[in-house]
Amino acid sequence: MHQIEPFYNWEKYYQACKDPQSPFYKRKYDLNYSSAIYGYYIHPLWDFIGSETLYIKILFTDYKNSFCVIELFGEWNDTLHNDIMFLKRNVIDVLTKQNIKYFILIGENILNFHGSDDCYYEEWFEDVEEGWIAATGFRYFVLDEWKKFRIDYYINFGVHLEIDNWRTLKPLQLFQLMNTLITKRIT
Repeated sequence: MHQIEPFYNWEKYYQACKDPQSPFYKRKYDLNYSSAIYGYYIHPLWDFIGSETLYIKILFTDYKNSFCVIELFGEWNDTLHNDIMFLKRNVIDVLTKQNIKYFILIGENILNFHGSDDCYYEEWFEDVEEGWIAATGFRYFVLDEWKKFRIDYYINFGVHLEIDNWRTLKPLQLFQLMNTLITKRIT
């Protein structure tokens, strides 16, 4: 697990640690391996959000166009650790106060999901009433669990939103593509 790094090719466009409006502003990265999930060290560039099992990296935030791209890592465990609460309170709430209303979640490195109730998802959905939350790259069994816990009421996901080549796009291109795909889905 320590070899799984967050995507870094967009750092020339954005770094959360240099963004005064980011929850990770002024964060210093020590390249010593000290963070762990279930006893396994993880790469030090993942950002701690308060959860024992879920780490993230804000890859890009565009305040003018009101969108944010977040890569996630670990086990999303709402049952034991209430990970959605940490994500919502420590990251999403900070961003929505800055008028971010479109969220793209990259889930290629989410290894498992354990659900609980959906109240934080519902709150997040209501916070971005004129926007959307979209997920891409999540494993099929994670999405199946999301459906069991009605997360699909709040987060857009599915085959039509799988963007395998997202790393080859610039952030605004990814947002525009996702927005087009969601708009087509709704209409």
